[in-house]
Amino acid sequence: MSSEETNRGDGPTHGVGPYPGGSDAWPDDPRLDPELLEHGDRRNVIDRFRYWRVESIVQELDRSRRPFHVAIENWQHDLNIGSIVRTANAFNAAAVHIIGRRRWNRRGAMVTDRYLHVHHHDTIEAFQEWASSEGLSIVAVDNVPGSEPVDAAPLPARCVLLFGQEGPGCSPQAIAAAERVVEIRQAGSTRSMNAAAAAAIVMHEWVRVHAPVHGIH
Repeated sequence: MSSEETNRGDGPTHGVGPYPGGSDAWPDDPRLDPELLEHGDRRNVIDRFRYWRVESIVQELDRSRRPFHVAIENWQHDLNIGSIVRTANAFNAAAVHIIGRRRWNRRGAMVTDRYLHVHHHDTIEAFQEWASSEGLSIVAVDNVPGSEPVDAAPLPARCVLLFGQEGPGCSPQAIAAAERVVEIRQAGSTRSMNAAAAAAIVMHEWVRVHAPVHGIH
């Protein structure tokens, strides 16, 4: 993987330059990428992971993955999917699941999908079967009749947060597969908010409830 690929998406003022002192001063650490040490690391990663290989970052994140998953229906090649994936990385979700079309719009992910485990399910039925086999509750996010405010009752610690498409929301099949359907409290005139923004709010609600109580970092 070239430094151009690993650094894609950040301007020249972000990150760090080549490791000071030249190759003779490089730390003896197998987690570090020689190409990044030589050319600098402009990726959108926290300082702790500067110069680290992608696979090393994934291994480290695996040590502290949170037990919630994120699932996204992909019927319309929604531009918001990438942004939702990026947020899932920010909250260190256990994995991301794409339901429907295998190809999805990665632009908004800003290559953060490299640090996540991304799985594909052809249909809602296949996804539901997988969730059941893992003992995970499916929680759909949509403001449909019968939904409850996301903060009205704690989200399950082990769950899959299921998001639909911008505009139509979750499909009827997704709503039927869910054990719970939650919505975000709104007070304005718009019927719904941006799908990526809604996903960020719901993921943070999971963190708010579970991370402080159970020490899930």
